[in-house]
Amino acid sequence: MKLFETENVKVFRSKDINYNFDKRNGLTATWGKTLKDDPEMSNVGPMILDIEITDICKGVGDEGPCPFCYKSNKPTNDSNMSFLMFKSIIDRMPKINNIPVLQQLAIGADAQCESNPDTFNMMRYARAQGIIPNVTVADISDETADKLVEVCGAVAVSRYENKEYCYDSIKKLTDRGLKQTNMHILVSNETLEQVLETFDDYLNGEPRLKGLNAIVLLSLKTKGRGKSFTPLSQEKFKKVVDYAMDNNIPIGFDSCGCNKFLESVKDRKDFKQLEMMSEPCESGLFSSYINSKGEFSPCSFCENTEGWESGIKVDTCVDFLKDVWYDDRTIKFRNMLLKNDRKCPIYNV
Repeated sequence: MKLFETENVKVFRSKDINYNFDKRNGLTATWGKTLKDDPEMSNVGPMILDIEITDICKGVGDEGPCPFCYKSNKPTNDSNMSFLMFKSIIDRMPKINNIPVLQQLAIGADAQCESNPDTFNMMRYARAQGIIPNVTVADISDETADKLVEVCGAVAVSRYENKEYCYDSIKKLTDRGLKQTNMHILVSNETLEQVLETFDDYLNGEPRLKGLNAIVLLSLKTKGRGKSFTPLSQEKFKKVVDYAMDNNIPIGFDSCGCNKFLESVKDRKDFKQLEMMSEPCESGLFSSYINSKGEFSPCSFCENTEGWESGIKVDTCVDFLKDVWYDDRTIKFRNMLLKNDRKCPIYNV
């Protein structure tokens, strides 16, 4: 196994899995024994880590916490990950040539990105190790925008019912030159009008969305406060996809919605290209999740579900690959996911 790194790229080569990762824009190419081989999993640990650094969130403005938050985060929570725990977790990630195999962090913060006082020290530490931090926010100040642009590879801004917070925050980031600025918006029966309104705002030239990279559609998982929402049918989902693509609206999807997306575009002439660019659920295969208490589970949505009522402590483990990545519970989840054709084995997405 060989792992090389420069300021802009990270390149990994081995017998079973290979990747090229561009640190500047997140573009990743992964293959197996040959360029045509699509590996089932990474045998050297996760390439993407979703790490929750706080469960404290007050939401935006007078709206309060997000009504569909699957974590059910609220202002009265009291869990912030310490910098020492964060560092301990990062330092335990598998390395080759003393370089972490891990490519990116998806940092779970609060709407303002202010609840954890060590947030930006964590991001800077990750970047110093060659790991690119990304984060999702909803309502940021100018000062926070300055810091995010300095250290993040990408920032997503969540769209609440009152779109002004989202649009204003996007403009703060794009005005400062962050090209990888995305919008996150939940797709459900209850939020469909918001999705279509956002599409129309983009098409009508809403100036605050001028520099937006993509509108990322997040599929509903009925967990936490999200239990009161309902998923879109395949028929409605396809109409959303068709409208966006036929009007050249830049869209993206979380991996949870990959199968619905591919079903929606199966009759398009460029289906093979779209399929190549799409990645179904990769939890426990190429990615993983660690909560603010330092506990691992394959993904944040399976936390506290059957078999994952408690996670695997990472900050005190001896060998991440042996103690976590190849733990019996992780292997069981991985096999269950693969047998289900990488469709979510827990939720009806």
